[in-house]
Amino acid sequence: MTVLVIGATGEIGRAAVATLSRRYDVLGVSRGSEPAVDITRPETLDALFSTHEPFEAIVVLAGAVPFAPLADLSREDFEAGLASKFLGQVEVVQRGTAHLVDGGSFTLVSGLLSDHPVPGSAAASAINSAVNGFVAGAAPELPRGIRINVVSPSLVSDEPQYDGPFAGYPIAPAAQVAQSILRAVSGQETGRVLRAGW
Repeated sequence: MTVLVIGATGEIGRAAVATLSRRYDVLGVSRGSEPAVDITRPETLDALFSTHEPFEAIVVLAGAVPFAPLADLSREDFEAGLASKFLGQVEVVQRGTAHLVDGGSFTLVSGLLSDHPVPGSAAASAINSAVNGFVAGAAPELPRGIRINVVSPSLVSDEPQYDGPFAGYPIAPAAQVAQSILRAVSGQETGRVLRAGW
């Protein structure tokens, strides 16, 4: 069986593929891969699912949110972030459930701004919180023993510190976040927010 990683070319995605590959067969995809998968374009998900056997797990590490002062954020900014990081991940779950084996799992991604906002993070904080809430609500409804969790990483970097509004915030290397993703894939938990690095 294969674990699907959507968003495999980002910093966390690359680390997740490397970590999961030690235990599973992994198919890593992104908007620039072949096949190309963009979670804001549901037809790309359908095309992928139609050409593969059911997956053991689906990991989503994709989705963008705007980061700007609240006064500068428009309705369109919020809608774009919701369409990408929130509704994009919801689409993966809704369309992917039929393409998971019994007892398979989804792992989504949010972030520490849901609990620890900074100036400029109003949209990101709201959308990360929405992802966390979706996972809690979806867990008891998924069929066939399918599990769902969300990994909420701290700031991710191999550098020792961030400046500006993130000064003093916890930082974790991507490899540490990947260990939380492995836990979500291989464990028995469901409906959980797995905090990585904070």
